[in-house]
Amino acid sequence: MDNIVQGFMMALGPEQLLFCFLGVLLGTLVGTLPGIGAAACISIVLPMTFGLDGLTALIMLSGIFYGSQYGSSTAAILLNIPGTSTAAVTCLDGYPLAQKGKAGTALLVTTIASFVGGSIAIVLLMAVSPVLANVALRFGSAEYFAVMVLGLVAALSMGSGSAAKGAAMTFFGLLLGTFGMDMTTGAMRYTFGFPEMTEGIGILVLTMGLFGISELLENVSRRHAPSAPAESYRLRAMLPDRQERRQMYGPCVRGTAVGSLIGALPGAGPTVAAFLAYSLEQKISRTPEKFGKGAIEGVTAPEAANNAAVQSAFIPTLSLGIPGDAVMAILLAAMTLHGIIPGSQFMTSQPDFFWGLIASFWIGNVILLALNVPFIGLWARITRVPHHYLSGVIAIFILLGVYSARNSLFDVLLAILIGVVGWGLTRNRYPLAPLILGFVLGPLLEEHFRRVMLISRGDLTALWGSELSLGLLLTAAGLALVTAWRQLRPRRRSASPVAP
Repeated sequence: MDNIVQGFMMALGPEQLLFCFLGVLLGTLVGTLPGIGAAACISIVLPMTFGLDGLTALIMLSGIFYGSQYGSSTAAILLNIPGTSTAAVTCLDGYPLAQKGKAGTALLVTTIASFVGGSIAIVLLMAVSPVLANVALRFGSAEYFAVMVLGLVAALSMGSGSAAKGAAMTFFGLLLGTFGMDMTTGAMRYTFGFPEMTEGIGILVLTMGLFGISELLENVSRRHAPSAPAESYRLRAMLPDRQERRQMYGPCVRGTAVGSLIGALPGAGPTVAAFLAYSLEQKISRTPEKFGKGAIEGVTAPEAANNAAVQSAFIPTLSLGIPGDAVMAILLAAMTLHGIIPGSQFMTSQPDFFWGLIASFWIGNVILLALNVPFIGLWARITRVPHHYLSGVIAIFILLGVYSARNSLFDVLLAILIGVVGWGLTRNRYPLAPLILGFVLGPLLEEHFRRVMLISRGDLTALWGSELSLGLLLTAAGLALVTAWRQLRPRRRSASPVAP
């Protein structure tokens, strides 16, 4: 407790508060604008922090990271354009809520869920960081392979409609994930003679095409694009009603739990956590058919999960010196540049820095709550702009965002092609969420499978050799059986003879 109090005293200093505010403000803006991303923003800002002390610099850079998670849901809900890949799943129910005239409520729900998820994850970070770090150390390639299989099985029933369509889209995502250079052998796979395809399809290109461009094409195909019903933007009017609040509690807690666990695993990341949390809520819901049509649970769970995952991603980075994703790798480099070496002795050797950084996370979340709530009405009014005026602006943002990722005109053309394909899939009621999750998990699944096979010299039993991997694979098998049973049960009922 003395260390925690000392940490808050350091984080509440005038200079630390100022740069925490600047970091979360910049992160929110970066998250709102599609295509920039936290990694690019932190890379640009990093040289500007060399004149600051290490704690203040890390407070600002970390604020950009978790602040971008708050902002990324704004464009996802209002325009069906995920600001980052973690917000792609928020499009599924957030945008339908905005179309129903509940954009303000959806934005307020995401803000509350993000704050709760992030705050609980910070408490876990304070209390059980060493324990979770030890759990993360038990995860080898076999355990990661089992987690990826569990995620793919969960993806089979994501979205409304048949599990067969979900499975088809999952395997389509797995196929797209194999495009580009094989990192093990160096062989070119499905590049079709284009050198630009060497690095494969970028996640930003895929999400912008599937959600942004396909939505523009859908609105253009209609004679009169639908406009959101009028709504009041006063705080009292935007507050969820009693039933919606009841629907928020469980998903918020479960999403936080999923995000805290997945985020603590190196290499998993908030995108995987958000999709798994969404799939879990759909699995246990008594009315799974409402998902994808504006379910409050479909917004609450992934937003709580991705913000919790962002906070818990600091556990392996600070405790083990292992970055969880690209953004954490940049933050680890920033620590090194400022003379900070994280690792197993970091908490005890530099307690002031550790607890000061952790305290700044909670302070930053409070600042984000205060920043986002007053501007919800302003953001929500975007839905009242006539769509024929808004479409051109949206298209410019999408194309600039895609181009700025790798400065490639080829990516722009590829995003347009993916948008046309996504539009066709949507019109034929194929869910897009399983495709995204298959695309994200596919390369990880292949990497860990190959690693296990190399270590075990081709022995398949190594995949379930540990109790942890065996338990995860059995859970995936049970989930697959439950999904198949749910799909076959309506057919049996319809096929049963009617009593005379």
